Amino acid sequence: MNEFEIMNLMNDIKYGWVDKDKNKHSEDDDNFINNYVLQSPKELIESRLGVCWDQVELERYYFKESGYDVKTYFIVYYDDNKCPTHTFLTFSKNNLYYWFEHSWEKLRGIHEYKTEKELLLDVKNKFIKYELDNNYIIDNLELYKYEKPKYHINVEEFYRYCESGINIIL
Repeated sequence: MNEFEIMNLMNDIKYGWVDKDKNKHSEDDDNFINNYVLQSPKELIESRLGVCWDQVELERYYFKESGYDVKTYFIVYYDDNKCPTHTFLTFSKNNLYYWFEHSWEKLRGIHEYKTEKELLLDVKNKFIKYELDNNYIIDNLELYKYEKPKYHINVEEFYRYCESGINIIL
């Protein structure tokens, strides 16, 4: 499968989340922190509903099955209440770098870059533009490269796992 075929498969997935009791939620709410669990790719295919954390794992599965070398990243802004995050997948092909984005609907697509740094800076700048207010503190923004996590972990475990990855300084 190529990246366009993978995007076509991902178009069956909607944004939302499934809780530990298998209840479906179409929006993030107060229950997310205490009831979310990371779905396996198979579970996401069945539920057809997942946040970026879930969707990146399905993307990882499809890309790996297709022989691609991929990297996954977790960007987070630490504040006192909501701590917005995003996960995303990248791959390289023909000496170019690609940001594969499905869950962030406003930016859905396969974005091409000449360098990996250019790609990561673009995602960081878009995260700042669309997810943070003008009073953000740059030192509270972190980007981590992380490997495949265990499935069925909760929000706190997912944060800890990603934070144990490589902290990328941009």
